[in-house]
Amino acid sequence: MKKLLIIFILFIFITPFSIASDNIQKVYLDEAIKAALKNNIDLQAAEIDVNIAKNNIKTANRLQNPEFDAFYFMGAAGNSEPKQLGFSQNIEIAKRKARKNLAESNLKLAEKNLGYTTFDLKMDVREAYINLVAAKSILYTLEQQKDLQEELLQIAQTRVKAHKAPDIDAIQAEIALNQLITQVNTARVNVSAALSSFNKVINNPNNIIYDSMDKIFSEENNFEEMLTPPPNYKFPEFDTIVQKAVNNRFDIQISKQEIDIAEKNLTVITRQRIPDLQLAGGYAYMNAKYADNGNFNNGAYAGASIINIPLFYNYSPEIQNATLKLKQAELKYESVRNKAIKDVRAAYEKFLTAADNLNHYETKIVKSSEELIETSKESYEAGKSDITALIVMKQSYKSIIIGYSQALAEYYNSWTNFLREVNDENFDLPDEL
Repeated sequence: MKKLLIIFILFIFITPFSIASDNIQKVYLDEAIKAALKNNIDLQAAEIDVNIAKNNIKTANRLQNPEFDAFYFMGAAGNSEPKQLGFSQNIEIAKRKARKNLAESNLKLAEKNLGYTTFDLKMDVREAYINLVAAKSILYTLEQQKDLQEELLQIAQTRVKAHKAPDIDAIQAEIALNQLITQVNTARVNVSAALSSFNKVINNPNNIIYDSMDKIFSEENNFEEMLTPPPNYKFPEFDTIVQKAVNNRFDIQISKQEIDIAEKNLTVITRQRIPDLQLAGGYAYMNAKYADNGNFNNGAYAGASIINIPLFYNYSPEIQNATLKLKQAELKYESVRNKAIKDVRAAYEKFLTAADNLNHYETKIVKSSEELIETSKESYEAGKSDITALIVMKQSYKSIIIGYSQALAEYYNSWTNFLREVNDENFDLPDEL
């Protein structure tokens, strides 16, 4: 029974990957962004809002439909009154244009929201791609460490058999290997989770699994592929970028557009106080036997009425609420703008720190650690040091390499976060390195 359960579990976890493996498509970051923009379901739903807003403009600019009127008096009244057939038309005074302006302003808001959604999707793809590559890099590092630990175990076993080392050396080496195996298994699960998150962001309804290019973190000069400046770039001062960032931010533009909507909405509601005009006209006739002159009389009639006179209700509550909403929109704009400056500064400082940490790893930590671990390995193989020191050194080296991968991922993510805060995926940097 236990064997059957194991086989069933393996079938569940292995079969989907073998079936879907034919649909895996490896992409670079720019290709992943293009795939998301083309296929993302949420983005397609957001695009519909723009079309709805365009239709609302036509609705707001509509003319009132005419009315057909017929007056036919019955009984004795019909003997002295003419019959009438005609049309009447309500004409709004100073209202259609105001409604259309409001609808056009709402269209601009929908377009800005779509722009924000599109930009946010690009940043989400960047983050998911970076996290996936980082998870792969950590898995790759741990697998390399496992291979090295297996080699170390063989060395220890050889030295024990030659009576050049105590038995405990082989035991320690085997324990360290088993620990690495569990870490490799966990890293593989993390890669699988990162892959799922990456495809969740792309949100492609088709049966395609997107995957990142492998080990891009371990390649040289990969910053261009990751759409990120190198960490030794001379970054401009905060004061030189903050104004541009504030002007570009979608949330500030949206808040400003909401002020425009509130102003136009106040205009629409205020103009409800203006009376409308009703025009009527048509054809009238009277039969000869009812006419005083004994002739069949016919002709036209015309009339005009002033309607919707704000006599009993003058829309004061609606106007007051519209005024308050305008004030509310203005306060929201100030709040969003103030918070934006603080968010940009925080992202700016975090990115500079991440760049500094990455430079520190690359120039001072990783290279020295590689030389030290190789020296320690040769020293143990020659019998000049014990295995405990070598295992401790290898664990420290493993932590350093993983820390370097995490620092690299943090650098990429910090740049993405900076772009997210300045709302500019093509942020211009000075040419000098």
